[in-house]
Order: sequence, then structure tokens, then C-alpha cells
Amino acid sequence: MARGLILLSSPTSLSANTLLSSFSKNPSTSFKLSPFSHLLHLQKPSSVSSPCCFTVCSSSSPSSQQCSIDMAKYRQVFSRRMDMAGIKPHHRIALGVSGGPDSIALCVLTAGWKTAGANSVGTDSSGFIDGLLAIIVDHGLRAESKDEANIVRNRVSQMGIRCEIANCDWPSGKPKQGHLQKAARDMRYQVFHDVCAKHQIGVLFIAHHADDQAELFILRLSRNSGVLGLAGTPFTSQIFPMHTHSYCEVPANGGVLLVRPLLEFSKEDMYKICRGGTEEWVEDPTNQNQLFTRNRIRRELNHLSSSAFKSELQRVISACRKTRAYVDHVCHSLIHQAVVIKDLGYAVIDLQILCPSKIEDIYLLKFLSLVLQFVSQRQRQIRGSALKLLMDYLRTIQCKNCITAAGCYLCPDPGSKGSRVLVCCSVDIALPLKMEFSETCSFRQHEYHVANELEKIIEDEKSNSNHLVLDASDVHFLDANPESVLDEAKRLNIISEPTFNSILVLQKQETNRFRSKVGAISDLASKHEVENATSSGNSLQPGQCCYFMDRFMLTWKLNDKMDRDVLSDLVDYGMDLSGEARNFCCTSCVVGRDQVLEVRHMIESDWLYLAELSRYSPLENSANGNTKMMEKTASYLHYASVSAKKALVLLKSIPVAARRSLPVLINQQGKLICIPSVNFKHCPCLMVHVEYKPKIPLGGGHSSFI
Repeated sequence: MARGLILLSSPTSLSANTLLSSFSKNPSTSFKLSPFSHLLHLQKPSSVSSPCCFTVCSSSSPSSQQCSIDMAKYRQVFSRRMDMAGIKPHHRIALGVSGGPDSIALCVLTAGWKTAGANSVGTDSSGFIDGLLAIIVDHGLRAESKDEANIVRNRVSQMGIRCEIANCDWPSGKPKQGHLQKAARDMRYQVFHDVCAKHQIGVLFIAHHADDQAELFILRLSRNSGVLGLAGTPFTSQIFPMHTHSYCEVPANGGVLLVRPLLEFSKEDMYKICRGGTEEWVEDPTNQNQLFTRNRIRRELNHLSSSAFKSELQRVISACRKTRAYVDHVCHSLIHQAVVIKDLGYAVIDLQILCPSKIEDIYLLKFLSLVLQFVSQRQRQIRGSALKLLMDYLRTIQCKNCITAAGCYLCPDPGSKGSRVLVCCSVDIALPLKMEFSETCSFRQHEYHVANELEKIIEDEKSNSNHLVLDASDVHFLDANPESVLDEAKRLNIISEPTFNSILVLQKQETNRFRSKVGAISDLASKHEVENATSSGNSLQPGQCCYFMDRFMLTWKLNDKMDRDVLSDLVDYGMDLSGEARNFCCTSCVVGRDQVLEVRHMIESDWLYLAELSRYSPLENSANGNTKMMEKTASYLHYASVSAKKALVLLKSIPVAARRSLPVLINQQGKLICIPSVNFKHCPCLMVHVEYKPKIPLGGGHSSFI
């Protein structure tokens, strides 16, 4: 599996110079002929043994037993997978590369596919394959990681693939051992996304293979996952940025398409492909470290190496994947029919269309997970007890009450008599509101091109897979709970009794280990989550951009003059719009020239303030002897009063629960300055732009388990 360069350490302290020397001793001689001829070079595999120390392995090593490797079959399967994904050789593609056999095999097959056939691409001026970039992530967790990254870059560059080393930044400090692998994985995928965005690449290949799926199956089985979790990782999915550094980085729900082309291949196939391509790879000794769960499971699975066991395990995984694909298809259909997304980011579920009491648990739980993920804008789907609570809420309480769960607030839609339910982002939570600040920029034409290209790829994949959608009668495990999936698989003769017993033993071993550590891990994860959620501040400078709660892009500035749209809008309200009054308006109001504004969500007192402000009357105040005050404040108060009246009309059309998540601007004294979503602002010279731009689209983005 391509895991980046997180733990490429050596118990024997093998130096970088030694590694470079090892590479140079066994060069790929095919480079003397053509930059890509080695991709088609055929050699024999040798027996694959598990390395026990940090090793640079060479396909042309004297100790290798050479025999003919049928690279054609690997290339054929890879090409078929590309057709299924809707990806063509001319598309710009990034590769996640660690230097291990998995990612090197991915490099061999991708480079060969791009440069062979009628639609092949050429090379750029530097001799690298057009539209192909290998991303090597240096997590920076060890002193030698920089040298190791350079070694891998040199080797992959010799394959004709342009490389970029991306360094990880740990602003809150490097992760502790307790959650090192998860933190490194999250960081790695964020880096992958950032590099792809920088180079305008919409597709990322990762070298996950069938053995990785087997490990994940046992891992999730031990965590009591249901059939949807046991389906493993999808063939294609989308990843979205966890952090936003500029306005340009939030396109129209494009994300980056993550593709796993090697899922039909085993670990043994990875070695054969490397040898068939005469490529060297690095064996990571930390993959033998039994402190890590995946390593323990991998070791136990290697002990169960019979072809019957491996085949049957893959069969049950395949059955779970078919079930997952079918359930996803049904849930997306339900969302399309029963859910309406409003421009302000909340959802309305029509219960008369949904009929939750008639929907099986597996569909309703997945449906709720997707809707709540969108409203809360969480990177991962909601799961666990929160979903069961909400399922019972929809079925038994009939939405006559309100409930808060998984970062969302659910309540009856006013006037619907419980037939519709609102799902709004909850702001009544202990953690600070998430806000990110960055410099603004304008969209450029090539950014639209990447989004359009990605949309076309996904459209082609859906078209290719439409005929693969199964009927419910062909799908297994729809009624199976997590404890009964294996029993059902055995009843259906998907797995035999020996395989059933072997899987149960593995499950029991890991379940016992997991339960003994779950308390400590949960405490550590909760602390980490709180630390990550803490906001560094909410002051917004003029011209700066704020990404509010992963859904609203917000920026402001103060002009010297009112624009024409504002002027024409005020003609009917009897305001003094002479040049002097117009200038006085923006220099004497509550928005000072040197002020910064702060961002928060809307609260009840904002509504009360608008109501009071809307009752302001210039004539009444003048009659009460406030002439001098009025001379200084009449212009901006009159405008603010008119703006408040219009905003109240709009706010009345927005459910109270949805208002709470709207962003507002206040000055440093806490005075309400602007509610941009309803066009309220104190000063006509205050220019505020707000745009609803959620990171995670409804449905969690495209994914395919074919």
C-alpha cells in the first residue's frame, strides 16, 4: 500500500549514501534504449519473502530467479480499469508514491498505459511523460526522511515520471505515537489534495490492492462494522480539502478524484509487476512492527496462505461491495426524491415521500448519514449510535419535537404539521465555530477546465457502470446485522467452514486487543479533535476572505463611494443623496476606516436589534430635539433602518433554526454591522460578498464500488 514516507526507518541505520549506492549497482539498462522501453520489458519473478530489515530490492538482482512474467495481462486489467473509471491517457494524473513495491508497480502500469496504444501521450521538453506527476510525501517525522524522499524521487524520475516531494507541516506539533498512523494518513491526503490543486490535476491514483482490502475486512470485522463498512475502500471516490488557503481552492464540489486501479491485484502481483518492469523498490521494516494493527493482521493472513482461503475471502468482500454499491444507488435515489437543499445550507426532508417507516434500516441509516454529513460538512460520514437515534426520531416521534445529533439540529418544518423535517447545522456545541482566513483571488479559466474535466470523467464512469447495477434479489446481506454477515456468507456457500472458522479466529484476536485499548484511544482522539477544532481568532481584515463553517465564503471592504446599485435602491426612501451627504455617510458610521470586523453566527439579539432599528424615523427624532445628533448620524441611520426593514422581510422566510448558522459581521465593540445573507448592512459604502460554497457535496461526493 502506498503510505508515503512515514516510517521508512531502519534498525540497522542504513545510510542514504548506502541506499544510493545500492540503486546504482543495479541500474535499469533498458533506459539506454528508450525512456519507456523498460515498461514493456519481461522478466521472471522470484519467490516473495517478507523482508525483516530496510532493503532496496532490485528486479535485476543476481539472487533473483528470473522467469517470464506475463506483463500483458496486468496491462490489460489496468487498461480495463481505466475504461471503467472513464479516464483517458490525455487526462492529467497524479500518483501517490512511497517507493515500496505497491506504488512502484502503480508507476510501471500507469506510465506504460499512458505511453502505449492509439491514444498514447508523448513527453514534455524535459523528457517526462505528459500529464503525469508522482507525489512523494515527506512526513518529516525522522531526520533521515528527506534523504529517503530524494532517493525515491531519483528512481521514479528515471522511469520518465516527473516527481515532486511534498513536505508536511505540523503546526500543532508532530503527532504522538497513539494516533500517529491516523494523523499521518490525514496529513498525507491533505498534502495530496494541495499538490493536485496547485498543479491543476483532478485525478489521483493510489496503490491499494486486494491484500489491503483483506486486511481492512478483518480490521473492520473486529470493530463490529456492518456490511457497508466491510465493503472496504471504493474503486473511485472524491477527497476534499480539510483546510482552505485561498478562495480559489473551493471549486463547485470538484474535489480530487481518488482512483485505486490495483484492487484486482494481490501483493504478490505487485512484486511481479516491479520485476516485469525491471524496477527497484524499497521494503519498509516498520511493516513488520506488530504494534500496528494492520501489520498484525497482515502477518496472520500470510499464515493462512492457501489459495482456497484467499479466494473465498475475496469472494465475501466482493459480495459486500456489491451490496454497498446497491445501497448507495438506492440512497442517492432517495436523496434526489425526498431532500431539498436551500441556498443557505440547510436541508428539508419530505417524510411523505421518504416514508421512513417503510424503509429498511440499512437504507435509512445510510440516507441519514449522507444528509447529515452534508449539513454538518464533516469529512467522514456519520455513523454509530447517533444515526440509530435519528432513525428512531423519524419513525416514532414523527418530528413533533427537536433533536440535536452529529453536529446537526433537526426540527419540524414550520407549517408542515410534521410532514417535513429541517436539518440545520447546529451552533449549540461546545467546540468553537470553524473559520479559516485567507487572501482572496479570482477564478481562472484553467480552474474551470479542471472541474469540467473531472465532471466529464465521473459522468463517463457512471455511464459505464449503469449496466452493472444489480437487482435487490442479486444482493446479499441487506438484512444482516454486523454479527451475522459471516454466518450468512457461509449459508450462501460464499465461504467454506474452514474459511469461516479462520476468519472468526482472526476477528476474535483483534476484537480482544481493540477492547483492551479502546478507552485510552478514545480519550486521546477526543483531546486531539478539540485541539484541531480550536480557532485561532475571528477578526476579518478588509479584502481578506473567511471560510465560515466550511460553507460560506465571506469577504468585505469599505468603498469611498456608494455604487450605482445602492444609489438606485435608495431613491424611493427620501434620503439625502448629495455628494457631501454620501461621503459623510461612510466616514461617520459605525464602520471605521481603520477597523477590522469580526465574524460570528447569528444570535437572537441580532433579530431584536434589526426590529428596533427598523422602527427608526428621522422626522420623529428631529421633532424630539435631536437635531445635532441627527446631522451626524441621520444618513447612516436612515440607510441602516431601510436595510433592516428589508432584511426582516427576508429573515421571516428563513426558519429560526436555519438563521442561527448564518454568518454576521460585528465591529470590535460588538455592534452588529452586517448580515450578508439577507443583505443587511449599516453603511451603503460597505461592500460585503457572501457565497454559499460547501466543501462536501450532498452524497459525500462520487464513489464507486464496482
